[in-house]
Amino acid sequence: MAHYTNLKDYPYLVAQKTDDAIPLTAIASDDFEEWQISLVPKIQKWVKINEFKAVAGTYIAIPNEKGGIAQIFVGLGAKDEIEPPWHYSSIASSLPKALYYFTEDMSENDALQAAFGWAMGSYKFDQYLTKKQPEFASLVIPKNIDAALLQNYIKAACLTRNLVNTPTCDMGPSELSAASKELADLYSASYKEIVGDDLLAKGYRTIHAVGRAALNKPRLIDIRWGNHDAPKVTLVGKGVCFDTGGLDIKPSSGMLIMKKDMGGAAHALGLGSLIMAQELNVNLRILIPAVENNIAGDAFRPGDIIKTYLGKTVEIGNTDAEGRLVLCDALALASEESPDILLDFATLTGAARVALGADIPPFFCDDAEFSNDLMRHSALQNDPLWHLPLYRPYRKLLKSSIADINNMGGGGFGGAITAALYLKDFVSNVKIWAHLDIYAWNNSDRSGRPKGGESMALRAVYALLAERYFK
Repeated sequence: MAHYTNLKDYPYLVAQKTDDAIPLTAIASDDFEEWQISLVPKIQKWVKINEFKAVAGTYIAIPNEKGGIAQIFVGLGAKDEIEPPWHYSSIASSLPKALYYFTEDMSENDALQAAFGWAMGSYKFDQYLTKKQPEFASLVIPKNIDAALLQNYIKAACLTRNLVNTPTCDMGPSELSAASKELADLYSASYKEIVGDDLLAKGYRTIHAVGRAALNKPRLIDIRWGNHDAPKVTLVGKGVCFDTGGLDIKPSSGMLIMKKDMGGAAHALGLGSLIMAQELNVNLRILIPAVENNIAGDAFRPGDIIKTYLGKTVEIGNTDAEGRLVLCDALALASEESPDILLDFATLTGAARVALGADIPPFFCDDAEFSNDLMRHSALQNDPLWHLPLYRPYRKLLKSSIADINNMGGGGFGGAITAALYLKDFVSNVKIWAHLDIYAWNNSDRSGRPKGGESMALRAVYALLAERYFK
């Protein structure tokens, strides 16, 4: 399983500029006229003959005296339509195979994003393809960026995508466990798991209930790394490796991409890999409840009441609201250590997609400073997030007449908020808790973002943590 976690450095990034490297200049169409005037007459004429207008996705090669390429100009399109870092994915995927270097004087942050976008333009999940993708254009790493951080960003994004893209036949709870163990071993982290009926003995009844109908046994994965005296950062990831909906079964169309329902776990591992690779000064813990929500004679039922790890009882209003069930036990466990920061990632609600679309994950957090910092880093990294409220009056929608709480909010409105409020009931003694309701998926092919698994908010969250805890 080395292709999941033991990822090599991105092969199309070169540390040193060589004599054959081609200068590359990107021009926005808004600046085209001014830029064209600045060119020497011979190149002005060449640009005009080739009808280059700096339209997005277009480029023009300036020949040298030997018949090769002296320089490349690429179009970015209108400034208000440029989408960093992905416009560089489009550039990289459209150019002839060669080695290029940026001529622009970019800030460190802009250069890092440009190089990241370039790299992601070549991503393709080809584990099951007999025909591999062709070789790709290479880039000289800009001198003003941290090359190790760039490579680790790429590895974290690819790890997350690879885990999500792998079908459940090869990425069930036991395989997710193996990938997690591989990552732990890579960074000399400790690893343990609780499997099957042992979950009941430890009190993790909701994890067990959701996963007990599957042949691939449910489990709770627990990774620890770092300085025990450092600030405690705990990541919890929803690891529902496939979701049929349980007895409240989904329609067949709703199951087609349910291999991605472990996207929260993939994000926890992706972010964890970044934290460990960059050696942040933290006491890191990663908790992943890994299950399949399957259907069999012992599947949990609507109307069942389950006693959670925290001791609260939950009435099952809908077996398809299983993510919050496995998370609530993990969050209660995480809270016992009073972490400084507790973050959970989960492909939790369709309501979040209705509210913000597929590209913008909402997050929920009561700490104003942390929330503002996360929004700031989201903007700096061009890694979208949006802050939604933990609106306490909606908590009444989770009331049950026969248990402490219902796992399904009533009324059909505010579903992302009621799901977050359900989780909040199981978080205590934590300085900062944030819940990220991610989609972890691209619905269609776009430059740098092929259809399939996607990493969302990783760079923004990492940048915030690095700002606070980088040695």
